Amino acid sequence: MGIRVVAARRRQWWRWALPAAVVIAAAGWWVFVGGFGGVKIDIGGASQAHLTLPPGFQATVFASGLDNPRFMAVGPGGTLYVAERGQGRIVALPDRNGDGQADERITVAGDLHAPSSLDFYKGDLIVGEQDGVRLIHLDVNGHESGRSVLVPNLPTDGVHTTKTVLVGPDSRLYVAMGSTCNLCAESDTRRATVQVYNIDGTGGRLFSKGLRNAVGLAINPVTHAVWASNNGRDLWGDDRPPETVNVLHAGADFGWPRCHAGRLPDTEAGVPGGCTGVDAPVVELGAHQAPLALAFYQGSRNFPAAYRDSLYVALHGSWNSTQLVGYKVVRVPLRAGVVDGPAEDFATGWLPSQAGAVGRPAGLAIAADGSLLVSDDKAGFIYRIRYTAP
Repeated sequence: MGIRVVAARRRQWWRWALPAAVVIAAAGWWVFVGGFGGVKIDIGGASQAHLTLPPGFQATVFASGLDNPRFMAVGPGGTLYVAERGQGRIVALPDRNGDGQADERITVAGDLHAPSSLDFYKGDLIVGEQDGVRLIHLDVNGHESGRSVLVPNLPTDGVHTTKTVLVGPDSRLYVAMGSTCNLCAESDTRRATVQVYNIDGTGGRLFSKGLRNAVGLAINPVTHAVWASNNGRDLWGDDRPPETVNVLHAGADFGWPRCHAGRLPDTEAGVPGGCTGVDAPVVELGAHQAPLALAFYQGSRNFPAAYRDSLYVALHGSWNSTQLVGYKVVRVPLRAGVVDGPAEDFATGWLPSQAGAVGRPAGLAIAADGSLLVSDDKAGFIYRIRYTAP
């Protein structure tokens, strides 16, 4: 009798378990492929992108086989240095014969904690790791000769863990660190801000706040102001809030979590005041496109006049939209260092269809020959974009 009861219960379990599994699977598909909350995850396979560029431009592969390459910096002698986050190291990619391809991959500094950004100061490297900022001393051959920690014990919890470093025009150290969340009141006042330190890492203090995730930092070569990209909040529909680029200054408040893009109060944040006293951005981009690196292009080294005096922005791509968006590099026209029009597509092709992206633009750098270098942290490529028309 007991055996028959157990068997009957097992049959009953399967009768409800199978439909429940179907419901769970359907709910998962609905949430993650484009239903509730506007969430669609990029599940495309990584591969080399076939880029579409303005007439006269050409894209080639400068380097491949990298593991999660993020931000880049051009060092002394024109050598490209890359934060290879997946391997916890900084690598140098020299192009000694000038053929537009890296000759080799040299590990400059290893055993780092998820490095994602880097900058040069007096021939040495400053590296933004997940949990702090480190100084890497380089010898005459560009290899590590010693290291020290400039800023220790930075927070690593929450959804945004990268730290972006920049040596400012005032030779101070700027460090951006994102929020722990989509919408919350942070207990650590360093979160969702850009902090500024003396170049030796001392004297840290708030510079600008209200930036949910300011990943990209760059110096405007005309005005000498520090500009920052910013990733806005999720789960607010396909079209809001816009992603932004902001001009930082001491004491600036860009509004997160109570206000977005300087004009959209957020009642869900539970913070009174709306957008009162909030600084407006200088560039608005489409929602959920995830702007990362910024690169100002000046001079006449390679690009034609119409594409100089421009800001280039790497859009890493969405997850919180019913359609995948971003996955490209856009150009913002400038005039004397001031925004002179809306952003326009410059390099596309990482998102060939809604089936998924083959890559995700992350870092940008202007090479010594004037070409634009773009790192792809999904497929492990660095692309070289140059103007080839006569």
